[in-house]
Amino acid sequence: MASLTIRKLDEGIKTYLRLRSAKNRRSVEEEVRVILGELIEGREEPLTPFTAPPAAFTTPIPQRTGAVPEASVTLIIGGGIAAYKSLDLIRRLKERRIEVRCVLTKAAQQFVTALAVSALSHERVYTDLFDPQSEFDAGHIRLARECDLIVVAPATADLMAKMANGHADDLASAILLATNRKVLLAPAMNPLMWNNAATRRNVAQLQRDGVMLIGPNSGEMAEAGEAGIGRMSEAIEIATAAERLLRPPVPRPLAGKRVLITAGPTHEPIDPVRYIANRSSGKQGFAIAAAAQAAGAEVILVSGPVDLSDPQGVTVKYVESARQMLEQVQAALPADIAIFAAAVADWRVVNEGEQKLKKTSAGMPPLQLVENPDILATISKLTDKRPPLVIGFAAETEHLIDNAKSKLARKGCDWIVANDVSPATGVMGGDRNTVHLISRNNGADNGEIAVDSWPAMTKEQVAIELVAHIAKSVTGKSREPAS
Repeated sequence: MASLTIRKLDEGIKTYLRLRSAKNRRSVEEEVRVILGELIEGREEPLTPFTAPPAAFTTPIPQRTGAVPEASVTLIIGGGIAAYKSLDLIRRLKERRIEVRCVLTKAAQQFVTALAVSALSHERVYTDLFDPQSEFDAGHIRLARECDLIVVAPATADLMAKMANGHADDLASAILLATNRKVLLAPAMNPLMWNNAATRRNVAQLQRDGVMLIGPNSGEMAEAGEAGIGRMSEAIEIATAAERLLRPPVPRPLAGKRVLITAGPTHEPIDPVRYIANRSSGKQGFAIAAAAQAAGAEVILVSGPVDLSDPQGVTVKYVESARQMLEQVQAALPADIAIFAAAVADWRVVNEGEQKLKKTSAGMPPLQLVENPDILATISKLTDKRPPLVIGFAAETEHLIDNAKSKLARKGCDWIVANDVSPATGVMGGDRNTVHLISRNNGADNGEIAVDSWPAMTKEQVAIELVAHIAKSVTGKSREPAS
């Protein structure tokens, strides 16, 4: 095996490996090779790296839904004054969850240090084509191909000339000649160099070869009194261009649609310190909100108490009780689609105690319960402002399909997403779900109810699949204007 790629590790393990590799003056990749080699040899001491790292080196990771997969970039830093911008570029790429491995040309080391680049990228920096530590397994080939994109910033006139003419006399040019990945150049040079006929020929050749460019921009140069086209694009511009290449825009079939979603549990107070609740985590509803937003919709998420980060680009309204949730849902109308994924408490206490209820010799104080408003039925049966597509959830522990069909008829909604929430399934609070889509118009004939059973998936995958079904269904449908 000539190469080793490490991805999708727990953040605590990543931190531990970085610290260990820095201590031993090795790259993270080389450190893992050492660990694996020691384990194969049967030595006892290497087993300790698999224990949890010290708490001081770990930071809590916020829970996410609809998270974008990590991508990787090989960043080649050329030798020019604009190399200082590459430090900010590393940070901008990592903000976008893009892993960065850096290569410094000999000239680049006159402007930025390998230590600074390594500290920001959290990876070893590569500088030498003939480095015996990395070239024993063709390190320049790994750097050329074990990435999703190569970015050259700054791309100097000399480096572009080498690329255009197929030179490979240093690590950077060897990587660029050996790669089969997309290449993005951010040129930076004096305006006269940029406009020189040789540079123009080289740029034209590179573009014919499929290399992409961003910039250069126009403005003041580092040299006193020099201005014109030749400034390297700003780090945020390069990072944005790189992200577009790594994560091309996805279709937005729900653009122009307004989607209302409920999620999480409700808490129905008994007294100032106690409440009636359930085990819902809100993960499925939050995942649906993220998927709908990614599909271009305007999303309003009404959530009960959860421990989740707000989905990016989604308007979130937090509530405690079922009555508060109904108020926020009604306030959010009109909508094109309404998805009721919240696990709303069926009952609440008639008279909430103003003070904490105390134990008495007479035994447990009586709790008189009253039924909460049925949010799904209320919205499904509206004569004004009813969304064209209303979807409910049925969380059942027995007779799943029969109960879901009954709920569809009883509530008056269009679809029911049914899932088994028995303790053995781990659905409540877990990350996976197995659902059945129950509908009146999902290919059924003669008004019969159709059942579409999906395989077990992550909740993010369920959300994406549901949004795809919604997009197909609502094409051409829209809400009526607000009265």
